[in-house]
Amino acid sequence: MKIAVTAAGPDLSSRVDQRFGRARFLLLVDTPERLVKVIDNRAGMDAMQGAGIQAAQSVIDSEASVLITGHCGPKAFRALKAAGIHVYLTPGGTVDEAISRFQTNELELAPAADVEGHW
Repeated sequence: MKIAVTAAGPDLSSRVDQRFGRARFLLLVDTPERLVKVIDNRAGMDAMQGAGIQAAQSVIDSEASVLITGHCGPKAFRALKAAGIHVYLTPGGTVDEAISRFQTNELELAPAADVEGHW
């Protein structure tokens, strides 16, 4: 299974970035081996607008089936949902911890966006 996680750094020990569209990195983690592919999201970080949609397209293109993040806005959420990607919210911790919580069903499946756009 491929899981995308918003991250402040490029490895599993990095903190989960709470901002989906403006996260510094998106880590694509292939489980159960936890092989990591780093997706640079600097374009999203620096975008005047559309950061969430750009990040959503990166997740869709990566063929992830799950996204773990702190918060997700409405446009990005709709794009991810349309692509069949499930969004799970986590209050923080490292990428590795978030994946472990996902695997033990401790994360909340987001039924909708949990923040307004431009958050």
